[in-house]
Amino acid sequence: MSRTCDLTGKKANNGYAVSHSHRRTKKLQQANLQSRRVWWPEGKRYVTLKLSTKALKTLEKRGLAAMAKDAGIDLNKY
Repeated sequence: MSRTCDLTGKKANNGYAVSHSHRRTKKLQQANLQSRRVWWPEGKRYVTLKLSTKALKTLEKRGLAAMAKDAGIDLNKY
């Protein structure tokens, strides 16, 4: 299972770890994902989603239904 945010689609970024001698080795910069139970008022139940912390902040402002609609997600499947 890939580490992606369910609402925003954030995923890992390719980057380099640079040492003091400036040798570069490839590394993955993972997104800060949290598994959260979020109350869905329209469905009158909790929904478990894997969300980035940025999505959690946006979720408090916009609401779950609006963000799911923009992401094209059917919350009945969660």
